[in-house]
Amino acid sequence: MLTLFLALFLLHYLTSLSIQINGNPAYAFFGPQITPTQAQLDQVAELYHTDHPCLKEPGNWCIENFGETLWRYVHGDFGTNLQFRPVTELVAERLPNTLRVFAVSTTVWALAGIGLGIVAAMRREKFLDYFIRMGTIIAGAVPIFLIVLALKYIGGVAIGDWLRDTLGEENALSIIFRPSFDDNHPWLTILLPGIALSVVGAAGIARLMRTSMLENLRADFVRTAKAKGLKPRRVMVAHTLRNSLIPVITLIGLSFGGALGGTVITEGLWNIRGIGQLVFNAVRQNDTPIVIAVVTILVVTFLLFSLLIDLLYAVLDPRIRYE
Repeated sequence: MLTLFLALFLLHYLTSLSIQINGNPAYAFFGPQITPTQAQLDQVAELYHTDHPCLKEPGNWCIENFGETLWRYVHGDFGTNLQFRPVTELVAERLPNTLRVFAVSTTVWALAGIGLGIVAAMRREKFLDYFIRMGTIIAGAVPIFLIVLALKYIGGVAIGDWLRDTLGEENALSIIFRPSFDDNHPWLTILLPGIALSVVGAAGIARLMRTSMLENLRADFVRTAKAKGLKPRRVMVAHTLRNSLIPVITLIGLSFGGALGGTVITEGLWNIRGIGQLVFNAVRQNDTPIVIAVVTILVVTFLLFSLLIDLLYAVLDPRIRYE
């Protein structure tokens, strides 16, 4: 709870400081072509809770304003966007597509990242080991927006055009390789962007999994299990793999934060009507209220996910106990 409180306060202070330095954000409501009256500015500032006196004093912590903001958040009030639509309503509309993206990317993390790490460890110093290590280094070094663009234009346009000419528009493969999201086929058209979002995270997980597996394969408890005559499969799953997953779970928790940022780019470029695209468009349109509200929701989501990761440690390692 303390971490959540501090994260929300830091976000609140940065937002307050931005208003104190840059001036009343109510001007964004009218756009550059309209000069509003002071009465109109005051009305908009009251509507979006930016009329507090502390916001006119640079460096002020705005403690009282923070308390009012927390009270609204507790009651599910995250404000409205510039078109007067509640942010919670917008998030609820777009949440299913974002959950689909994370379902695909998480599956790739688990299957590709952990699987490739195990294969590399079991084939140490062999061709597969070198190939996987080189591939993960390259994937980890490429920025996520380049991966998304490459997969969009190579897979969604070049390969997709050929598939559509060959197999027809409604073939499953043709739908998967479409260059943008289709509401009529949400799961199929979300596969490519979900894979693109997971590439960087899966590369890091594969490298860490390999290192952790190699360390545990040389551990005393593994040699003891083999000496007792346990089947190799049981030694691998119950002893080596289970203990090797502990640092990997930690990295997955950290990668989740990067995925939250990556989904803004992925959904924005792939035209997926999710929470990421909501933030992407809000930044382009200077819709400050919705950016602040959605970022706050994403911060809370990341902290809750981190708590879940901490609780999983006790499942993987019985020696860990939480009071």
